[in-house]
Amino acid sequence: MKINKRYIAIGLIVAFSLFLGLAAHADESDETTKITFSEPIQIPGQVLPAGTYLFKLASSDDLNVVQIFNADRTVLYATLNTISTDRPEPSGETVVTLAEQGAGQPDVLVKWFYPGRETGNEFLYPKQQEKEIARDKQQTVTANRPTVSNSDAAADAAGTGN
Repeated sequence: MKINKRYIAIGLIVAFSLFLGLAAHADESDETTKITFSEPIQIPGQVLPAGTYLFKLASSDDLNVVQIFNADRTVLYATLNTISTDRPEPSGETVVTLAEQGAGQPDVLVKWFYPGRETGNEFLYPKQQEKEIARDKQQTVTANRPTVSNSDAAADAAGTGN
């Protein structure tokens, strides 16, 4: 049986192309985002003190599980289920949406968008708390400048950075 060299070459090119495409996807989803909060922030199940945290997708297979670590990735604070959420335009910076709960209460982390992506992660809270969050003033904050939506709140509630 004679095998044509062209078929072998084409097969190798296709296999190599598929390998490169999968590797690029895995590298992209493995990146982390560093976010610094100037005040305590509530996430599902707990309140994080002011500080710097690393947010990352737990797995390239499941884009709806987010892990939150301390700045040097030695402490895992939470592994959280999320749902996908969209925004009209991607930003080159990390973007988060916070719900302002009022005096004496920490703001609630509602959404997290990785730089350059239109699709992000919306954190899941118990049903009653979700209803309260929906009524709260919400503020979207980027690493370099705040964009206020549904609120006239100042950007001092949180600072972010990659």
